[in-house]
Amino acid sequence: MASIQFVTGINEQTVPNVNLTRSRDGNTGTAIFSFTNPQVFDINSTGEGEISGMYLLDEEGELITRDVNAKFVNGKPQVLEAIYIIKNPAEWDRFMRFMERYSVKHGLTFTKAIS
Repeated sequence: MASIQFVTGINEQTVPNVNLTRSRDGNTGTAIFSFTNPQVFDINSTGEGEISGMYLLDEEGELITRDVNAKFVNGKPQVLEAIYIIKNPAEWDRFMRFMERYSVKHGLTFTKAIS
């Protein structure tokens, strides 16, 4: 079952907006996850754990990024943004398998950019 975690062992319930880009040659890419008011902010403030990265978990294993940043509005965290860099075609395929599983579980749809 595909899930996203920021604190090990606690699944994030907020479904992100994901922007995906791929290089022209198809070898590399970037996925930017944007979570508005994620549950992890509540968990983090109660001391149940610290954000140590974003973990994409499924039956194949985990994908990890440490590039996670909070955006603040009026001194309070509002948005959590994580950037996952895809370095080769095999990583692209693996990431897309995770996203397919996560999308089915959370009812996400893919909208292709108009070029």
